[in-house]
Amino acid sequence: MDYRYLGRSALKVSPLCLGAMMFGGETDEATSKRIIDKAFDQGVNFIDTADVYHGGRSEEIVGRALGERRDSWVVATKFGYPTAQGPNEQGQSRKWIIQSVEASLKRLGTDYIDVLYFHRALLDAPLEEGVRAIGDLIRQGKVRYFGLSNFRGWRIAEIVRLADQLGIDRPVASEPLYNMVDRTAEVEQLPAAAHYGIGVVPYSPLARGVLTGKYAPDDAPPPDSRAGRGDKRIQQTEWRPESLAIAQQVAAHAESRGTTSIAFALAWVLKNKLVSSTIAGPRTEAHWDSYVQALNVQLGPEDEKFVDSLVPPGHASTPGYTDPGYPIEGRRAF
Repeated sequence: MDYRYLGRSALKVSPLCLGAMMFGGETDEATSKRIIDKAFDQGVNFIDTADVYHGGRSEEIVGRALGERRDSWVVATKFGYPTAQGPNEQGQSRKWIIQSVEASLKRLGTDYIDVLYFHRALLDAPLEEGVRAIGDLIRQGKVRYFGLSNFRGWRIAEIVRLADQLGIDRPVASEPLYNMVDRTAEVEQLPAAAHYGIGVVPYSPLARGVLTGKYAPDDAPPPDSRAGRGDKRIQQTEWRPESLAIAQQVAAHAESRGTTSIAFALAWVLKNKLVSSTIAGPRTEAHWDSYVQALNVQLGPEDEKFVDSLVPPGHASTPGYTDPGYPIEGRRAF
């Protein structure tokens, strides 16, 4: 395994990060454990979950599966999304961060979290309180490092400034959405992370399954797929005619290169030198087997040109598209 440093930290992680979002929901515990065991045997040491995934079931399953090998893993989890109806059972207050971390530790069956992410940016929430709270948790030994998920470039810079001001180690990871049909993270998020020495750990490298090529542009989606189940997030993001058409072109190109569209799409993300690792979240063991093939794919200049011809650097596949997860903040009409 070609382990990479997570940004400028001394922490080394595998280029594939096992995403546990499906564990405890679409993926039952027995299957989840088989995937985790297989990934470990293959040299994967980085796993990503969150307090909100399936009401905490994902964290519980991850904790039980890691067991006595826990110290061999880099475990990342997150806070910030609502887990109940109360106004303080979500967000970035000191109260909620400490409460959610204590609950995550219990579910994971561990006494420390390797990487704790802000799960999302809250447009109206002050940032300093959250950074202070994480600094306290780091000093207590309950958190080793922290990261930022879904943060714009300027917020990454502001978190770094606050950390420096408060005497807290800077974040070690930024987790943006990044794939061949949505390259908008290349404009600010990836350069900002690189400038401040923060490792980039993209999620959705397969565009929530669109880049597998399994969705025919003019056909109904398979009933057992995300789109077929009516997943809200894929409807908001990658379920666009342009992306579906591009996925078919990627599949044909990958086949001509002797590989699969899945392996090609993951390898393309990992080819970016600003990326430390990418999250690959399987629903089945076969899915994971297809992801690991990316580690053997070598891309060259012609592959880069091919992808650039489909979606220019810094753009999404669809002109005028804006991900609701990254709202535009620069116009506030009176």
